[in-house]
Amino acid sequence: MFISALSLFAQPAIKFENTTIDFGNIKEEDGKVSGKFEFINTGNQDLLLTSVKPGCGCTAADYTKTPVAPGEKGFIMATYNPYNRPGGFNKHIKVTTNEPKFDGSENTPYTIYIKGNVEKRPPTKYELAGYKNGNGEIRVKENQIKLEMLSTGSKTFTIMVTNFSDKESTFEPTNLPSFITMEKSVPVLRLNAEEEREITFKYDAAKRAEIGNYNDIINIQTQDPVEYRITLNVESTITEDFSNLTPKQLLDAPKAVLDSLTLHFGKIEKNTNPTMQVNLYNKGKNPLIIRQLRSPNSVFTIVSDKTEISKGASATLTVTLNSKNRRGAQDVIVEIITNDPANSHILLNCKGEILQ
Repeated sequence: MFISALSLFAQPAIKFENTTIDFGNIKEEDGKVSGKFEFINTGNQDLLLTSVKPGCGCTAADYTKTPVAPGEKGFIMATYNPYNRPGGFNKHIKVTTNEPKFDGSENTPYTIYIKGNVEKRPPTKYELAGYKNGNGEIRVKENQIKLEMLSTGSKTFTIMVTNFSDKESTFEPTNLPSFITMEKSVPVLRLNAEEEREITFKYDAAKRAEIGNYNDIINIQTQDPVEYRITLNVESTITEDFSNLTPKQLLDAPKAVLDSLTLHFGKIEKNTNPTMQVNLYNKGKNPLIIRQLRSPNSVFTIVSDKTEISKGASATLTVTLNSKNRRGAQDVIVEIITNDPANSHILLNCKGEILQ
């Protein structure tokens, strides 16, 4: 009992010398700022910081990672990146230690704060010209392209590119798929110094011969010494063209019917992967073909036990909720694309709550 009593009083204890650092007014163009939080171990056992978690990606923290003896000091160095973050900020860092109160409990961590105000930098020559993407001297104005088209058609899209340098440069796509071509089929374009140019691409859905939603990355090689490769992200939605079907073909077409448009997983434990199933029926006369099963993220995934469903038959669709490293309410729309001309895109609402 005497030894147990002693152990109750033998413990580390942290005391911060300051819990808030005010950087005041800082200039965005001056880059990152750092401040040091110092603490002392006022206990009678070694103190160890077990977790130091900044509240956002704009804040980083370095800290004393070795045990701090009784009466000795340690530190937490907080760094804030003001780039593209003009205006006031107030960020926190959560800290836990090896103090007994954190053993197997849900005690609230210590919280330390950094705050200040970022004075917006003057716009760069690139921004003044409308070019906000990239780091080099050769830039495209928009690198996110979204297209919608029928499966029998095609679509063109244009990008604006400027060579802000005083030297000529090439502009060469290195991985164009067969269904995307550049203007006039010229393999390599040349950009004069300080030249702005509109470049046209053609996306041929008929040549791709697929139905659904796709994301293609185009890499463009330049002679920019800073950023020699530019990336274009082309998102396309290709819808099956049923316009040429005769009235009889429409009458005999497959008919997709899902037995539920909502899956509710309820409350689930984290780091588990529960599944639920729905049935997709073919109520039409011709085979129903599943063109694509698509989830917008990895929280919910969906698979089918078959891709072609004969008249009067069904397929079982299995949806899995991946709860690893996630928490809270989840609400996702999963897309089921078929060759049913009257209902080619079925939306399945998947819900669940991942417990803390």
